[in-house]
Amino acid sequence: MSNTIIAGAQWGDEGKGKIVDYLTQDADIVIRAQGGNNAGHTVITGGKRFVLHLIPSGILWPDKTCVIANGVVLDPVALLEEIDDLRAEGIAVEPERLRISDAAHVVLPYHRDLDRLREDTRGECKIGTTGRGIGPTYADKIERWGIRTCDLLKPRRLRERVEVRLAQVNPLLTAAGLEPADPAAVCETALAAGERLAPYLTSTVAFLHAAMESGKELLFEGAQGTFLDIDHGTYPYVTSSNTTSGGACTGSGIPPNRIDRVVGVAKAYTTRVGAGPCLTEDAAFSERLHAMGREFGATTGRKRRCGWFDAVLVRYAGMLNGIDSLAITNLDGLDGLNTLRIAVAYELHGRLLEFPPSDPEDFAACRPVYEEVHGWPEEVSGAAAWEDLPDNARSYLDRLSALTRLPLALVSVGPDRHQTIVRNAQNR
Repeated sequence: MSNTIIAGAQWGDEGKGKIVDYLTQDADIVIRAQGGNNAGHTVITGGKRFVLHLIPSGILWPDKTCVIANGVVLDPVALLEEIDDLRAEGIAVEPERLRISDAAHVVLPYHRDLDRLREDTRGECKIGTTGRGIGPTYADKIERWGIRTCDLLKPRRLRERVEVRLAQVNPLLTAAGLEPADPAAVCETALAAGERLAPYLTSTVAFLHAAMESGKELLFEGAQGTFLDIDHGTYPYVTSSNTTSGGACTGSGIPPNRIDRVVGVAKAYTTRVGAGPCLTEDAAFSERLHAMGREFGATTGRKRRCGWFDAVLVRYAGMLNGIDSLAITNLDGLDGLNTLRIAVAYELHGRLLEFPPSDPEDFAACRPVYEEVHGWPEEVSGAAAWEDLPDNARSYLDRLSALTRLPLALVSVGPDRHQTIVRNAQNR
């Protein structure tokens, strides 16, 4: 039996959805353990494109079970829309295939209002939030004002909790010139969603532990990436949850000693959405990728900021997550470039740094130290095996593995499930 966590080793958007989809063939249950519908996983299989926001991408495999665990903040209306959209595509999303924690916290309309309000008041210090209410929902959770999925089944309790919270929230909205939230309308929508979701709700902790005892294999789907982690990311330009492998444990109720391996996912270059430092960002490289129709956010459609591969970041992500093997995605995005650059260290006030600093001012003051390697003119999207890749592409991947100190397991050369090369079957 093998229980595996998939962790993003950059700022999210690493192609985790593709890797989760590929590795689902070896799993029985796929679990989402943190984040909300501010993250999107794009999966292309059989020529059809699916964008998933809350439901684990394992749902695209007909014989797999998916779990939305306790660490997720769940917008019930958005989730029902996602269920309906998948059903319209012929995907079965029934309670037997999708289990939802009865302890997950719920995103309500006033959380989205607070999210936009807080972002607007930051002025030049904007975070770049998606405005989906994720941060305020996690804040309510920590401050113990949160609404959980089990509350959606208790009308009187829900109304009491919503009324108490809106007595605090509405004066803030009104002072900012926004419409106050109507407690009755909030509860009506939430209760209607709860009625539809009721068959899916369960103690996912008990379900997952029973599954492990019966020999089932678990695959944990990460949302966002290491450097958006609330504790270990480029604070304050981070998300509101623990996106590292430890978050998969607390967010699901599965203890660390039941985890067998961690697979890190990184692009063959670097991307970031929103504000905050991105040291290897390169305007010409970004424009090239955007002109190819690549690197637009799955959730917002925003252009991603793009740059060269940052080995400093991925090396540190390997430490934080306990990464056992590395999956490199989007190798085909580098086709046709004569020269590639890799950041091998940072320079800060004359000192060379092997790992990124925690202080945001120091991080912003760092300058990447580059190593240049040869690119390749060929297209790699048709490669079916390691030996099919151009020599320079193989050399580049081996160099990334050496610099990050992580064994290479998988290489993605295109968006479809079959466009995946196994570098090392033992580390797959």
